[in-house]
Amino acid sequence: MRLGAFSVSLAVKDLEASKSFYEQLGFESTGGDPQQNWLIMKNGDHVIGLFQGMFEGNILTFNPGWDQSGSELDSFADVRELQRELKERGIALISEADDSTEGPASLMLADPDGNQIMIDQHR
Repeated sequence: MRLGAFSVSLAVKDLEASKSFYEQLGFESTGGDPQQNWLIMKNGDHVIGLFQGMFEGNILTFNPGWDQSGSELDSFADVRELQRELKERGIALISEADDSTEGPASLMLADPDGNQIMIDQHR
C-alpha cells in the first residue's frame, strides 16, 4: 500500500516555543501560517507539522500524491482507492473520504493503541 509522504502532526500548546525547540534540533520552517497557528518544519527528509489548538493528540500523517520533499508524484494511489483497500482488509475508519468525489480528500483511522492516522490527499 503506497501511502505517500510521511510526517507527524503534533498538537502543541505554544507554537512559537515549539518552533524554537525544533529549530534547535535542526528543523527549518518550510510552510504553514503562524497567524492560523500552524507550521510545517523540515530536517532533511523528516517532516513535522506543529498545530496549536487545532486537535487533541498527535497524528501520524500520510499524503498521497507527494514525495517526502512535498513535490507532486506522477503516479500515486488515490485516497479513495486506499480507503477501499483498508475496508477490504477489515480496518475500521474514524472518518471517510467521499467516494463519489475526486481530488483532495482525507480519511482517519486509529491503530490498536488509539494513535490516530490521517491519510490526507491535497490534489
